[in-house]
Amino acid sequence: MSKGLLTTTVGSFPKPDYLAQARNQFSLGKIDRQELAALERQATAEVIGLQEEIGLDILVDGEMERGDMVAYFAELLSESMAIGGLVRSYGNRYYRKPIIIGKLHWQGPMTVEMWRYAQGLTTKPVKGMLTGPYTMVDWSFDEHYESRREAVLDMARVVHQEAVELEKAGARYIQVDEPAASSRPEEMELVAQGLAVVTEGLKAKTITHMCYGDFASVFDQIARLPVDQLDIETANSDYDLLEMFRHHRFDKEVALGVVDVHDHRVETVEEVKEGIRRGLEVLPPERLYIDPDCGLKTRTWEEAAAKLRVMVQAVREVRRELGIEG
Repeated sequence: MSKGLLTTTVGSFPKPDYLAQARNQFSLGKIDRQELAALERQATAEVIGLQEEIGLDILVDGEMERGDMVAYFAELLSESMAIGGLVRSYGNRYYRKPIIIGKLHWQGPMTVEMWRYAQGLTTKPVKGMLTGPYTMVDWSFDEHYESRREAVLDMARVVHQEAVELEKAGARYIQVDEPAASSRPEEMELVAQGLAVVTEGLKAKTITHMCYGDFASVFDQIARLPVDQLDIETANSDYDLLEMFRHHRFDKEVALGVVDVHDHRVETVEEVKEGIRRGLEVLPPERLYIDPDCGLKTRTWEEAAAKLRVMVQAVREVRRELGIEG
């Protein structure tokens, strides 16, 4: 593996048509859980194979078994959470918003089986992927707790136990996604408290992904988040966030988003190389990871593959320019 500019992705991949159709058939009772699980594993194997073929350094399982990053976990926490009715999120998109109905507690492994299956398909490390406690609470209705802080900290204990189980299974990288942090930067301290509970005592490299937002006023708090690596969107915002790293003391690793997952257009190798070079103006290559801005599930399979191929080619060329192995 290279000594710098390691490549990875944020987490999700587009679901193949056969799996999307199977999920609909399952919801209608036309196929059973065993049949759906077999197709989820088939799609996971295809995701691992694609990443291997493209040449990524750190892989993900693609989240083929997950519909929504919050509802997936809520369904598995059935003793303390329920799935509510349809709620409009943006545009004409709707989802079923979970409800916290009782004291949150871990009920058993939720991601370990699929992680272990994916890791068994490759010799490269596969990240464990979890939704963070702040996002889990923020994107749910709460009918049990008297305070938001109490709910987040109890959820953090749940996520922590799942992270411990992933580490026991062999996960070397554990990512805790907190996209909701971008909507309420004034609650960054609560985000940090939740992450501190999640990451306490873990030896695996810990990562958090946050979507773009107004982070300038709370950058010092972001820089102190209790994780080893921050995964940030930058291509979509012309790399503006890098300026904050330039002007503040910062000792964490950064995963730099260099392709825009919100755009159908596939970037050129030169565009991506320029983004990487901008990152290298701020951070040394051994602390700079390269990935897309966010999860790839909104792209087609062909678009996702094309963007990743360009990204990996750009990294290889920059590595050669720098004389980095790999």
